[in-house]
Amino acid sequence: RKILVVDDSADMAESTAIVLELAGYRVRSALDGERALALAAEFQPDIVLLDIGMPGLDGYEVARRLRQADPTGKILIAMSGYGTERDRRQARTAGFDLHLLKPVDPALLQRVLSGFIDDARRTGKTG
Repeated sequence: RKILVVDDSADMAESTAIVLELAGYRVRSALDGERALALAAEFQPDIVLLDIGMPGLDGYEVARRLRQADPTGKILIAMSGYGTERDRRQARTAGFDLHLLKPVDPALLQRVLSGFIDDARRTGKTG
């Protein structure tokens, strides 16, 4: 599976990418919304882990654009410090499949990803 990690914190993006690579995923990272959109078009990830609070294009706008380009293909997971119910509603409205509060425990992230991948296999959503 291919995962795109998007976070304006280079440390967060890098550490998340390392954890995922060690688990066997193919991973690319972007530090801003514009780069995330370009990389998503090129890399065609199955899953996008996306920070919400980024300068320029925030995660909500990136999610909307990804959904517009590919309404059902990618799994979008918000990984954000914004965790109020309003933030979660706004994430759902933008097209996120799930909202996780940072810092995300690596074991929890693995379980979440495994669950989405198992569901995708059952439904034939991704390859």
